Amino acid sequence: MATPLSDTASDTPLSPLKTVAVVGLGTMGTGIAEVLAKAGREVIGIDISEAAAAKAVAALETSTARAVQRGRLTEDERTDALARVRTFTDLRAAADADLVIEVAPESYEIKQQIFRELDGIVRPETILATGTNALSVTRLAADSSRPERVLGLHFFNPAPAMRLVEVVSSVLTAPTAVTAVTNLALDLGKEPVAVGDRPGFVADGLLFGYLNQAAAMYEAKYASREDIDAAMRLGCGLPMGPLALLDLIGIDTARRVLEAMYAESNDRLHAPAPILKQLSEAGLTGRKSGRGFYTYEAPGSATVVRDALTPLDGAALTPGRTVRSVGVAGSGTMASGIAEVFAKAGYEVVLAARSEEKAQAAKARIGKSLSRSVDKGRMTAEAAAQTLDLITAAGSYDAFADVDLAVEAVAEDLEIKQQLFATLDKVCKPGAVLATTTSSLPVVACARATSRPQDVIGMHFFNPAPAMKLVEVVRTVLTADDVHSTVREVCGKIKKHAVDCGDRAGFIVNALLFPYLNNAIKMVQEHYASLDDIDAAMKLGGGYPMGPFELLDVVGLDVSLAIEKVLHREFRDPGLAPAPLLEHLVAAGCLGRKTGRGFREYARR
Repeated sequence: MATPLSDTASDTPLSPLKTVAVVGLGTMGTGIAEVLAKAGREVIGIDISEAAAAKAVAALETSTARAVQRGRLTEDERTDALARVRTFTDLRAAADADLVIEVAPESYEIKQQIFRELDGIVRPETILATGTNALSVTRLAADSSRPERVLGLHFFNPAPAMRLVEVVSSVLTAPTAVTAVTNLALDLGKEPVAVGDRPGFVADGLLFGYLNQAAAMYEAKYASREDIDAAMRLGCGLPMGPLALLDLIGIDTARRVLEAMYAESNDRLHAPAPILKQLSEAGLTGRKSGRGFYTYEAPGSATVVRDALTPLDGAALTPGRTVRSVGVAGSGTMASGIAEVFAKAGYEVVLAARSEEKAQAAKARIGKSLSRSVDKGRMTAEAAAQTLDLITAAGSYDAFADVDLAVEAVAEDLEIKQQLFATLDKVCKPGAVLATTTSSLPVVACARATSRPQDVIGMHFFNPAPAMKLVEVVRTVLTADDVHSTVREVCGKIKKHAVDCGDRAGFIVNALLFPYLNNAIKMVQEHYASLDDIDAAMKLGGGYPMGPFELLDVVGLDVSLAIEKVLHREFRDPGLAPAPLLEHLVAAGCLGRKTGRGFREYARR
């Protein structure tokens, strides 16, 4: 398995690239110049606009002054760093540079013109790097008189803060050039990862497909912008929701990146959602214009303000039904976690399984969980005891006769769930709400197994249920309004954030998460990048709490494959077909951490 460049190059000598020219002094170019100057490099900043050059200098003065205030630089270090930056409006200033990094606008015409001019200016050994995230490095290199010295060096915004740097090789790039810029990235305190040449590289290649699907989901009116963003923040631990992130990146920028990716891949997942074109052409490009998916206080502001699409606080719902007692069906981790959540909120809980022994074992698991909470100081021993006393273990679903809400958390198998709902239909009193925790099966199919489909709804909790704040509330076309209101009210009482979505495969989170994971597998399958580099890229460049392969091994490759198959079957998009590598690993019994081997091997406990 390939290792991150930072591992292989940690003992290499300091990079000989002492003088670096940065062509294009926008936000990214200015950030790169700051990183280089702080690391002791001589920086030649070049921009055709004198105003842009002056703005860059002012921005450097401001950011370094802020660094001094925060104790990250001394005043002497700040003075030295600023003295190392000189700005020019003529490319000929790059004549003595050891490395040139261009971060001009994402246009082949502009970038090719810069590279052609640099050919006649710089020394033969000077390395030429493009900061593109959407255009072909190979195509730019082919137009140069020295293609072996051309590569991609993709920093992430803001460059001073983001640790990831993608080092992009074309088939023409000399290994010595890759080594030199890799060592430079390490000198700068960055984490370089090696990637091949395709639009988006690793981080953006995976990120923008996901963002595009989120935009399409919103455009289809499947869920509100607030619910889509909350679902991905709370369900996946992401720092921002996808629509807010599109506004931050710039909707016009995202559209350009996706168009370049689609031209290369012909994958429908990369075909820009029409709403991106509509917003771009209307000038609603996100934060920078003051309006995109959301409306902002002013152009450039991060403060979201209310607009016509903002949900009203405390919007009146149909009055819900009274819920005092809850039945939880199942004996696994999810069932016991859900029972714990309801008991902590003061509900009387009946935890029923197929046998008394299984139910008692599930209750014992809850007891251990509550004991851990006591040990960590999260609750008192008295509160833990009272919580456990609210849970009654039962070996038959007949014990659900008087519950107001029955929540099933049994195996993710439609036939098993339908049999259970047929049983609940018989044993639960009229007016009881019947909920399924399915993550991928049609809720309406469970509803149709009963004589009261209007009482059936989806409540998709996330594992571990006591810790995860999100519940996807899934209405079918048959769900009654007061049932929806009831579940929303209950979610508030158990301190969960409810998001509404329709009865469609994957709901919100899995419908956006698993195509992203599948695309990561395809990258490895195609030998485009290593597991380690992809995981590092998504954690460092995308702010993900776990890399895709870490997450796949935790979720379970068999579970992941099952969800991928459901999504592919429902949406019939060739791009959603499970990666063959995933199918092969599952067939070989390599299911992730639970078997000791998945994409990686794990020490057996």
